[in-house]
Amino acid sequence: MFDIKSILKRGVEKQLMDVDDYIFMPERIELEVDSGKLICVLNSDGRVDLFYSKFGITDVRSAARKHPFTPFETELHHGLYDDVIDDLIDGVNKVIDGESKYFHESRILPSTAPLAIGGSAVDTPTTARPLPTKDKF
Repeated sequence: MFDIKSILKRGVEKQLMDVDDYIFMPERIELEVDSGKLICVLNSDGRVDLFYSKFGITDVRSAARKHPFTPFETELHHGLYDDVIDDLIDGVNKVIDGESKYFHESRILPSTAPLAIGGSAVDTPTTARPLPTKDKF
């Protein structure tokens, strides 16, 4: 025998849990973390975007909404996105602490001489032409 109540209950639960059908009120929370600026954005589609800027370096991560029926600020206070935020901050700090093996601030790159075609640089043909003038009054 069919239990109509349980069938209807499962149907309603499935509809409630389908987050793609909801439109969320966008929210933006900004705070200072580790000498940088962290911006947490809840988009209307339920996606959470995290921006972190420090010393001119900015990185962005996106996360799925973990508890769509809990207020966004409460999710942040309970640390639900701390793993993503930690990865974001570590990524920016890695860029700041990194050093190129090719480009150094103390190294001055030499300027190159103009290319000479079949002679000295003075004899190099130029493609510059004078601008045409029209004397119409």
